[in-house]
Amino acid sequence: MSTRAGGGFDDPPTEVLAEAAAAFGLLATPARPHIVWALSQGESDMTGLAELVGGTLPSVSQHLTKLKLAGLVRSRREGRRQVYLVEDPDVVTVVRLMVGQLAARAAHAPAQRVRLRDLGV
Repeated sequence: MSTRAGGGFDDPPTEVLAEAAAAFGLLATPARPHIVWALSQGESDMTGLAELVGGTLPSVSQHLTKLKLAGLVRSRREGRRQVYLVEDPDVVTVVRLMVGQLAARAAHAPAQRVRLRDLGV
């Protein structure tokens, strides 16, 4: 790792930055952070998640598959139903922090804030 002149910190390796970008990219559709947010409140089956996030069963299933492949959520069998839960609590922390900060900003100055999505982010 290299130290930035005057910055006082080490730059992370390129591989770590690429992994971070991939994780943020995985959460780039509103349904996925919503699913992570919902699962941070407790375990849920597919039907419950679809109701919570306002999605169709096939859509939520596709999002869950991607989140599972990335290791962010996992599932377990409970009788005849599949129950989903958070696998990576650090991602929950990031999602909660981001959503919480944006919600607080929206509550305090809705007319003055710049929306990230309006910036093409």
